[in-house]
Amino acid sequence: MDGGAFAQFLPLILIFLIMYFLLIRPQQKKVKEHQAMVEALRRGDQIVTQGGLIGKVTKVKDDGEIEVELAEGVKVRVVRSTVAQVINKTEPAT
Repeated sequence: MDGGAFAQFLPLILIFLIMYFLLIRPQQKKVKEHQAMVEALRRGDQIVTQGGLIGKVTKVKDDGEIEVELAEGVKVRVVRSTVAQVINKTEPAT
C-alpha cells in the first residue's frame, strides 16, 4: 500500500520540482539582481524607468526615492524599485 501511494504522488512531486527549477528559481535570481542594481544607484547614473522615461539620477534619498532629471531643469521624484535598467553607470569617486 505504501509503495502504491508514493507512486501516485511521484508525478506531482516531479512536476513541482520541474516548476521550481524552470520558473521559481530563475525568477528569484532575477529579483535579487534587480534589488542589487537598485541599491547600487548613484548620482550621475543614467536610468530607464518602468514607464519608459530616460533620465539622470541627481539625488539618491534614503526613503526609497531618487530624484531624476529628465531634461534640463525638469526633475521628478521616482520610487527606486521602478527603475528598470541602468544605461550608463558612473564611476565611484575616489
